[in-house]
Amino acid sequence: MKIIISQNDKIPVAENGVGLFLEDINYALDGGLYAEMLENRNFEAKNASGSRGEFRAADDGAYGWEAYPAGAPVAIKVKTDRALFPENPHYLRLVAEADGAGVKNKAYDGIYLTKGVVYKISFYARSYDYKGAAFAGVYAGGAPLFEKKFKLKPDGEWRKYSVRFKSKTDADGADFVFRLAKCGMVHLDCFSMMPENAVLGVFRRDLVAYLKELKPAFLRFPGGCVVEGNSLANRYQWKNSIGQTERRKHNWNRWAVYGADEKNGFQTPYSHYGQSLGAGYFEFFRLCEYLGCKPFPVVSLGLACQFMSDEAVPVHGEELETYIQDALDAVEFANGGADTVWGRVRAEMGHPQPFRLEYLGLGNEQWNTEDNDFYERFELFEKRIHEKYPELKIIGTAGPGVDCRTHRDAWAWTRKNLEKDPDFVYAVDEHFYVSPEWMYAHTDIYDKYPRTGRVCAGEFAAHIPNAGCGGFNAPQTNAWEGALAEAAFMTGMERNADVVVMSSYAPLFARLGYAQWSPDLIWFDGRRSYATASYYVQKLYSLYTGNYSLKTRLEGSGDKLYVSASERDGMTFVKIVNAGSEAEEAELEGDYEFGALARIVCMSAETGEYNTLEEPEKIVPREIAPAAPRSALIPPHSFCVLIFMK
Repeated sequence: MKIIISQNDKIPVAENGVGLFLEDINYALDGGLYAEMLENRNFEAKNASGSRGEFRAADDGAYGWEAYPAGAPVAIKVKTDRALFPENPHYLRLVAEADGAGVKNKAYDGIYLTKGVVYKISFYARSYDYKGAAFAGVYAGGAPLFEKKFKLKPDGEWRKYSVRFKSKTDADGADFVFRLAKCGMVHLDCFSMMPENAVLGVFRRDLVAYLKELKPAFLRFPGGCVVEGNSLANRYQWKNSIGQTERRKHNWNRWAVYGADEKNGFQTPYSHYGQSLGAGYFEFFRLCEYLGCKPFPVVSLGLACQFMSDEAVPVHGEELETYIQDALDAVEFANGGADTVWGRVRAEMGHPQPFRLEYLGLGNEQWNTEDNDFYERFELFEKRIHEKYPELKIIGTAGPGVDCRTHRDAWAWTRKNLEKDPDFVYAVDEHFYVSPEWMYAHTDIYDKYPRTGRVCAGEFAAHIPNAGCGGFNAPQTNAWEGALAEAAFMTGMERNADVVVMSSYAPLFARLGYAQWSPDLIWFDGRRSYATASYYVQKLYSLYTGNYSLKTRLEGSGDKLYVSASERDGMTFVKIVNAGSEAEEAELEGDYEFGALARIVCMSAETGEYNTLEEPEKIVPREIAPAAPRSALIPPHSFCVLIFMK
C-alpha cells in the first residue's frame, strides 16, 4: 500500500487534546487513587439499595469492623451523641470484655505493606474512665508486624493520637487492629492509615505514575454520573469535598446500586460503596498541577441522572439559583483572589495562587425533555457564568449516545446558539460506548460534521460484544480487539482536529474484584497495578501527535487499514492501524520533505489477548528498527506510529 501525506490545508491541533476522565466508579477513589488504606474509617458507611427513583441508604456505621481476635468478647455500637464532628456524627463505642481484645478493619482485601515504606496511623479516641493502654497496628497470622502503645487520657474529651513507622517486611492481606490492654470502654473515630510516599500526601503513587506518563492535556472530574447522583441529594456537592478531611460529609456512591434489581433483592455486592471525599475538589486541582494538565470540573444543573430518576429542580424558581451559585462559586474557588469568599477558602487550604481554571462542564450526558427543560436551564447557567466569567470555556453535552435522535437534537440546539454567540460553548461533550465494529465503520464520522461546533469526546471506549463489557469485574474486556478499534477510530479524530479538540477514555480506574463497569484504562489491587492495551493506545496518541494534522490518502490498500498523520518541530508522526490478519508493506510519499524514518513504535497481539497483573506487559508499545527510509512492514492486528525526522 502507499500512504501519501500532504501539507496542503493542514489543520492546527488543539493543545488540549488527549486527557483523562476521573470518576469515582469501580472504587477509583476510596480504595484506589486516594491512598487511605482503611475502609469506612469514620463509621459513616451507608447500605444502599433500591431501583430507579426509589433508592435508600440506611446507616450502617459498623460496616467493615469486627471483633479481634475472631470471637473475642467485644461489644461495638455506633453512636452519635457528643460527636467529634457534626458533619460526620457517627463514632464507635468499643467495649472489650477481655484483656487484649479490640477490633480490626476490613480494609477492602486487607492491609498491604511494602518493605521500607513509611506509613502513618492516626485515630481519635475519647475515654471517660478507661486508664489502661491501647494498641494500634498491623497484624498477620495473629502476630504484630507493627504495633504502637498509646496511653489514653480518661478526661471525656476527644483526642487525636498518631504514629509513623517503617515497614520491615512485605505483607498481603494483613489486619489493621485496634485493641485495649485491659477490659474497658472507649469511643473511637476517624481512623487513618496512609503511606507517607503518597503523591501530594493524598494519592497512591503507582496509580499517579501511570497518569503522569500519559502526559495528559486535561483532567475531567468528578464525573460522570456521580455529578448528577441517583437523586439530587446523592449528587456530588463540591463544597462538601473541601476543608478539613475529617469534616467532609460522607456520601453514598451512586454506583453502589448499579445493577440492583429484583433478582438480587435490589442490592448489589457493592452496597456500601461510599465517598469519604478525602480526595476532593482541592486535591483534584492540585493533581492537575502535578500532572501539568488543565483542570476540567463538571457541575450539576439540578438534574438527577436521567437513567435513574426523573428528579429535577424547576427551571423557574428560587431553588435553581442554589445550583447556579454553586457553579459560580466553584469558579471563584479555582480562580478567585484571596480577597474573595471562595478564593480565601482555597488560600487557607494552602494554595494562595489561583488554579487558572479555563474549562467548566455544565451537566453530564443529559438530554432535553418536556419535564426537565434541559435546554432552557443550560442557557440560564451559560448566561450567568459568562456574565461574570466571559473568558471561561464552557463544555456542553450531547447526551448519552451518538448518531441518535437526542444527539442530533442537542447539536441542532447547540449550533443555533452558536450562530447567535460563537462563545456559547467551547465544545460539546459526546459519550459513546460502542462495539469495535461500530468504531471501524465510523472512523469517518467527523469528516461529515459541520465545522460550526467543536467536540469533546469526554467518554468513549470499545465494548466487545459477549465479553462482559459494561458489567462487573471483567478485565478480559480490555482485550486487544477493543484497543485496536479505538486506535483506528482515533485516526478519524486526529484527521479532524478542527472538530475534535478534546478526548478522554472512560472509565479510568478499576479495582480488581470491585468493578461495576468493564472495560477500564487501569486495573489494580491493594498492592499492584497494570495498564491495559487501551491505556497504551491513549499514550501513543498523547505523546506522538503534532501541532498540525496533515491530509493523508491511501492507495492500493484493503478496507482494514486506517491512517492519520501530524507534524511538529521537524518531525512527522504517521499512525497506521492494520486491523487485518495479514501484514502490509507501507510506502510513504509526500508533497513536502518530511525526512527519513527514524523510529517505529508498534503494538500488536492476537485480538483476544489482554494485560493482567501477572503479565502486565503482554501488550505494550515496542520499538522496531526501521529497515528503509520511507517504508515499513505493518504487522497484522497492529497499531504503529512511524516517526520521520528531517
